[in-house]
Amino acid sequence: MDEKQTSQLFELADLILAVGRHIQASKKGAAESGTPLEGAVMRFIDRHPGTTPGAAAEATQLISSNFSRALRGLESRGLVRRDVDEHDARRVRLYPTEKAQENLQRLRETWSRLLDGTVTDPHEIDTVIATLQRIEAQLTQNPGRPGKPR
Repeated sequence: MDEKQTSQLFELADLILAVGRHIQASKKGAAESGTPLEGAVMRFIDRHPGTTPGAAAEATQLISSNFSRALRGLESRGLVRRDVDEHDARRVRLYPTEKAQENLQRLRETWSRLLDGTVTDPHEIDTVIATLQRIEAQLTQNPGRPGKPR
């Protein structure tokens, strides 16, 4: 990787973090908020209702103790429920609760208002979304990327 690409990728990461901080700060008061780890777990469960704790821990790249702590926090606030798997009673499935769905709707409204007018071309929005989804997928598939040999 040359110096120009290194600088561009650094700038991209720095901007993603800065935008993320602004977005995260906007949810205070708008929706029930927890730790960043709880947010990562809740996001995965929202997008994959019925997932297992093991699959969610792996997908969020959390060690089991950190995942368990985050899950207990979400359960204690009534945002996640555990149901016994109907096909295997030894396994549990995780689901967002109605309270979690209401919380997500408040976030959706808050974050949409926050970003309204920042990007007005629908095609540009689609391009940004697709790019960020590709980045997320790549980072999820290669969690050890910083030490990746050339």
